[in-house]
Amino acid sequence: MQRLAVLKGVFCDMDAIHKQLLIGSAVAAGGILLHMVYKRGQVKSIPLGEGWWGAGKKPLSEDDQIYPFEVETSEEEIEDLHERIDRTRYTDPLEDSCFQYGFNSTYLKTVVSYWRHKFDWKKQVAVLNQYPHFKTKIEGLDVHYVHVRPPHRANQKVVPLMLVHGWPGSFYEFYKILPLLTENQDGLVFEVICPSIPGYGYSDAPHKQGFDSLAAARIFLTLMERLGFSQFYLQGGDWGSLITTNMAQMKPLCVKGLHLNMFMSRRGLKVMLSLMIGPYLPFLVGFSREDVRRLFPFLEKNVWNILRETGYFHIQATKPDTAGCGPNDSPVGLAAYILEKFSSWTDLSNTDLVDGGLERKFSLDDVLTNVMIYWTTDSIVSSMRFYKENLKSNPDNRVDAKIGIFVPTGLAAFPGELMHCPKSWAQIRYRNIYSYTFMPRGGHFAAFEEPQLLANDLVQFVKKVEKF
Repeated sequence: MQRLAVLKGVFCDMDAIHKQLLIGSAVAAGGILLHMVYKRGQVKSIPLGEGWWGAGKKPLSEDDQIYPFEVETSEEEIEDLHERIDRTRYTDPLEDSCFQYGFNSTYLKTVVSYWRHKFDWKKQVAVLNQYPHFKTKIEGLDVHYVHVRPPHRANQKVVPLMLVHGWPGSFYEFYKILPLLTENQDGLVFEVICPSIPGYGYSDAPHKQGFDSLAAARIFLTLMERLGFSQFYLQGGDWGSLITTNMAQMKPLCVKGLHLNMFMSRRGLKVMLSLMIGPYLPFLVGFSREDVRRLFPFLEKNVWNILRETGYFHIQATKPDTAGCGPNDSPVGLAAYILEKFSSWTDLSNTDLVDGGLERKFSLDDVLTNVMIYWTTDSIVSSMRFYKENLKSNPDNRVDAKIGIFVPTGLAAFPGELMHCPKSWAQIRYRNIYSYTFMPRGGHFAAFEEPQLLANDLVQFVKKVEKF
């Protein structure tokens, strides 16, 4: 056979594998035996391709070194923030409107007062720098990531893991879960890499059109290869879910396992039939009682709720540069735009509260630190553009929509997520589900809201794959 992608080697070349018939290949790696059958037309992967997202033309060579990075701030930056906050104009909310019209300006004034007079950005910069940060140039972009190695101990297996955030989050979402994952879990421990999606936070924004989840996936695969990992696990929610799924589709032999806290399936006859039959005879369509409770009444939970919560989606998928002008210039506008999502996406019933329930799950220091990452890097517009780049054409016609995911997959279904996807639907797309967990509480920002729950589910999934 030509170049076979050996998992013990330094790369996985799927293009070579597709050029021949490979049946019953057993590859030993990390103490487990992975049996995968590849046959032309049966199991496919997405071609890696190549890209250049830097300014101007692609040079003949690119610096591939890794450099330490530290988050910094200055008195001038803080003074500018305070001056802009002090000039903010507010509009009084409608009577008894709570958060049903968006971020209630009465409570917004409370948040902004804390931000202006009590929030210590210098202290939070020190918090951000408690873990090692790095940057490396990939496809013309400086890609930022946090890399946390566990303490060295005897008799423990160290497993590489990449965590990928979404919008309007950041790598900081994972700061509460990092200590849980880098502690010994009965002989298992993780070495964790948390990158910033290009266009978000401290990663460069693309200079050219077309940077979508496939491009982000390819860049993150290059990052893992550059760090010396030939096999690793992936975890993601929101855009991170799609990016990590694409990574598993591009290099399935490199991805030992994929764990998601947000996931969707393709539409089709099976889904339509289950929606008609499910409320009455759920067992016939593979629904559990909990599936029925989370899905129905379907129109209210999966149509009207989605319409109420996704206006931003259509705007960012069509005119991100226009929509981004305001929040990029006004820190209070940015805070309202971002923090409204941390309210309603945690629990939709929070829209009926005057304070949006924001501090039920988060401290103001934590959510304002996330806002400051966007503010100080001018990255709100470039983060919005990611929606347009991924929705320029029908998502159902994209190459990744037509290729199944065959790597071991763990799914954590949080009850507060905007849309529920039953296991029977997930199996249409994710063909090798090792675990599917109905999480007892939590919403869209799982690692930020319920780090212990997410860590526990991730650990049990990896232990199943590793046969602990």
